[in-house]
Amino acid sequence: MAQMSEYWLISAPGEKTPQNTFERLNQATRPGNDKLSENYKFNIPDLKVGTLDVLVALSDDLGKIDIYTESIVRKVASTLEDVLESSAKGNLTENLKIGGEFTPQAYMQKFSWELAKYPVKQSLRSIADIISKDVTHIESELKTRYNAYNNLKGNLQQLARKTTGSLMTRNVGDLVKKEDFILDSEYLVTLVVIVPKTITDEWQKKYEKLTDKVVPRSSRCVYEDNEHQVMTVTLFRLVQDEFKNKCRENKFIVRDFQYSDEEIQAGKMELDKLNADKKKQFGPLVKWLKINFGESFVAWMHIKALRVFVESVLRYGLPVNFQGMLVRPVKKNSKRLRDLLNQLYGHLDSTALSGQKVNSMDIPGLNLSASDYYPYVFYKISLDFLEPTR
Repeated sequence: MAQMSEYWLISAPGEKTPQNTFERLNQATRPGNDKLSENYKFNIPDLKVGTLDVLVALSDDLGKIDIYTESIVRKVASTLEDVLESSAKGNLTENLKIGGEFTPQAYMQKFSWELAKYPVKQSLRSIADIISKDVTHIESELKTRYNAYNNLKGNLQQLARKTTGSLMTRNVGDLVKKEDFILDSEYLVTLVVIVPKTITDEWQKKYEKLTDKVVPRSSRCVYEDNEHQVMTVTLFRLVQDEFKNKCRENKFIVRDFQYSDEEIQAGKMELDKLNADKKKQFGPLVKWLKINFGESFVAWMHIKALRVFVESVLRYGLPVNFQGMLVRPVKKNSKRLRDLLNQLYGHLDSTALSGQKVNSMDIPGLNLSASDYYPYVFYKISLDFLEPTR
């Protein structure tokens, strides 16, 4: 049975009891053997209602906080996917846990208000502010940590290109040996020249005659790849500038390189240090991302809970009596499920027009587009970021 990565968070007025409301939904969505959805209670505690004006203003603000919090959840998840090594990307969902234990789906399905984090004695506005502050802190910390890691990764990639890229840009020190050079001579210098393989015959014919004072038969091929050869050639220092110009005219590329054991060793040490620093940062960063994915997801679900509470009070009135329900549609039956919900709850608001778009719908306090407005409180939760990367 194909399940969607989409959940519908809804609420409906309590009948005799909120439990009756949930049981009625369960029975209606299981006609015969063709189940329309999986349903779970989404219990929200008794929160401080406040005044109507406060609820209307808060409804608009909660919509913005919801969008912002979801964006941080997705950003943390995508950052974790990026940081994990390629071989581990398939296991991304195994790393996206709440409290290191629950998958996002399991957390939602067993949702329970976290009283220690968000005390119900505080006002709705205060709880929303706590959540917003926590998520803003996560975003700021994420930016700092990820930028530091990315800078390190970028430096490593730059060095890697010098060791594995084209011979035009590769680190020459990795390709040559000390014995390839005449060193510490007052008069002679050994140059490194990159010669395309298509013109190596020309090089052999011309290099001794490009200028005066080139040491005869001094050219040696010290390295090659599919396209180029690395040649050394020895000449008198006083003609090296002229020799370089003549090489350029003949499409021979002289690399700016002077052999130095110290510089070659320093380059290797820098690469080793960057690799060590990356490994040192990798573990703590992955751990932080895993923890804060859970923290941001918890914050997101509590913002959803606040929205359900506020909209339910605005829709259904006082005293507070509604049941929050998490509905996971069966993919092939999502349209039938929508029709069923409209049948069950259409009497709550006939102006909703069964979820159809209308030209204008001014609903004070409801931060919804007309196409998302139904007779019952409705919010969509998409977990598409948990699907495997294709």
